[in-house]
Amino acid sequence: MTTINNTVGQTNTAAQAGQSAFANADFNMFLKLLTTQMQNQDPLDPMDTSEYTQQLVQYSQVEQSMQQTSVLRDILWRLSSSDMAQAAAFIGREAEFDTNIAGFDGELAEWSYTLPREAVSITATIKDASGRTVATKILEPGTEGRFAWDGAQDSSGTASNGLYSLTLQALDSSGNNVPAWIRSVGTVSSITNDFGNVMLSVNGVDFPSTALVSVSAVKDG
Repeated sequence: MTTINNTVGQTNTAAQAGQSAFANADFNMFLKLLTTQMQNQDPLDPMDTSEYTQQLVQYSQVEQSMQQTSVLRDILWRLSSSDMAQAAAFIGREAEFDTNIAGFDGELAEWSYTLPREAVSITATIKDASGRTVATKILEPGTEGRFAWDGAQDSSGTASNGLYSLTLQALDSSGNNVPAWIRSVGTVSSITNDFGNVMLSVNGVDFPSTALVSVSAVKDG
């Protein structure tokens, strides 16, 4: 069973407590400095009352600004927690992401693609994270499809786990290039929070929820 890590929440609470203590410490220090200043002022040339008032107003403004920042951080954290709770429903479901990069976990890396018009020939090229071509495949002609790669390399052997990108060279009946919209496909295994960004883990790769295109039940077979 996958559990959502609450470390972010604990860290946020600790940060707020620390910030509050810091503000109180600064306020007490300010009062001590102000009192000392009053006690040691020149009795023949005392500081004007308006100057004390101005200093108090300035510090009050700084303190209010710190409190507002703390409130905003709390709101953002609560929104992020709410997003994670909603995204938890994606665990165990098949998701598509608007990227041509997929993770290979030793079994499969998978993509789906859509073409704006019929292509009579489609060649798939898989590259590793360094940009090196590891495999090329001929796909069925058409306007859409799915491609699952088992890690088999053109040279020999099976590719290592990691990130791989897919590009398609599609040609229509006139020999013109046909652009392709490629999406990474996989089953969501966990949800994490990366500094306020909800991330969905698929085949060992974390994808931002903002790149999510669709979610559906896992297809059998």
